[in-house]
Amino acid sequence: MSPEDPSTLPPAGSAADPFGSGPPPPPWLPPIPVPPRPKFQHRYRLHILLFVLTLLTATIAGRSPQEGATLVQNLLSGFWYSLPILAILAAHEFGHYAYCRRHNVDATLPYFIPAPPFFIAGTLGAVIRIKEAFPSKKALFDIGVAGPIAGFVVLVPLLYWGVTMSELQYAHQADPNTIYLGEPLLYQAIERLHFGALPEEADVLLHPMAFAAWFGMFATALNLLPFGQLDGGHIVYSVLGRRSWYVSAATLVAAIVLTFISLSWILMTVMMLVMAVFLGFRHPRILDEHVPLDGPRKLVAFLALVIFVVCFTPVPVSWFLPQG
Repeated sequence: MSPEDPSTLPPAGSAADPFGSGPPPPPWLPPIPVPPRPKFQHRYRLHILLFVLTLLTATIAGRSPQEGATLVQNLLSGFWYSLPILAILAAHEFGHYAYCRRHNVDATLPYFIPAPPFFIAGTLGAVIRIKEAFPSKKALFDIGVAGPIAGFVVLVPLLYWGVTMSELQYAHQADPNTIYLGEPLLYQAIERLHFGALPEEADVLLHPMAFAAWFGMFATALNLLPFGQLDGGHIVYSVLGRRSWYVSAATLVAAIVLTFISLSWILMTVMMLVMAVFLGFRHPRILDEHVPLDGPRKLVAFLALVIFVVCFTPVPVSWFLPQG
């Protein structure tokens, strides 16, 4: 018999064919019982606790102490940073979650991850857990791309608003301990739109809201790296199939090279190395991996590439004023 012979396929809905792609069983055979798929039980108290802790650590990290202000006033100033950054993270993760629900893929609500207040961002981001395999390439693509796009839609107006509240600072006014942030193309465009051409030796002192949007751009670019189990890895696998492992390998090499340009890439590069060692470069296979994406989804994939380009910066953080 040839492999395509229907008689060699398992009954639809059986444990051997969970997606129901085989022929129906003969009518004289009793149906094979399929146990109900286990569902995540939402741990609402834990989700709320982590959100509150992350709000607290991000607020402490983002506060801007003013001379003569009370402790409460200084703490409240941190909301200019914490509320925007949590809005961006929430949009990203709920984008994933919404499309998990749309494709009937079991997933948790977002877990926000607090960080020590001395950590520059006050948070390590947020995640959702997806326990079961993706049922199709379309589902994988939709779930993977929905998060970055949703986060990007929220961060753009926050970035513009934050830049309008930012101020110019000249080199002789700068604190010697000032941290300088890389300038993605999106930020450069909005800065130019608001300030025009900057005077010589001038830089922009970011408002906390603008910094929250900058962090959102940074997180979006990292998630869209075309590697392994990252959102960008899901998107590239949906487009290229098993050939995507070449892109993952090249991305890891590029990250290693970037660590010699900026030490701020070390943590991300180490994480990618660990993923490569324990999970490999190949993406888990999808049932319909040989079925190409439709035209509209290919356009959305191109949009994701544009978002990555305008949010990416090769030197995210430095402790000296970049020249030029």
